[in-house]
Amino acid sequence: MTANLILIIVVGVMVACGTTLVLERSLTRILVGFVLIGNGLNVMFLVVSGPAGAAPILGLSGDPMADPLPQAMALTAIVITLGTTAFGLALAYRAWQLTGTDDVQDDLEDDLIRRRAETDQVSATFDEADSELPDEGYAGDATLGPGDEVPR
Repeated sequence: MTANLILIIVVGVMVACGTTLVLERSLTRILVGFVLIGNGLNVMFLVVSGPAGAAPILGLSGDPMADPLPQAMALTAIVITLGTTAFGLALAYRAWQLTGTDDVQDDLEDDLIRRRAETDQVSATFDEADSELPDEGYAGDATLGPGDEVPR
């Protein structure tokens, strides 16, 4: 069996472009990225399915039958891509209604945690008493061997 090189290149380009778009901040670009990845996977199923054959119904013809599994996987991928697209469209429309833009904003709490980590500060909810407890294992832990030390 020989694979069609052009279709393999098309799969690579579609998935690469889709992945690049998913990493953007605009929900519209993220949505187009998911659609590109989904279509790239469908083309991949087409390439992997092999050469065309007769319909997979016994007794219809003497030609070799086509494998129905890649067709079922492609239909499943189409349904999943459609659901993801519908959810992404609803999310982008709601974000546009609330903020007037479809850009994903930075979370203020994530920024605060990042700044505290850079200055080596602890949170106000950090309990010093709990910092004395070991993270893993204790004296009666079954994962510790007889000669292993309890981590402190």
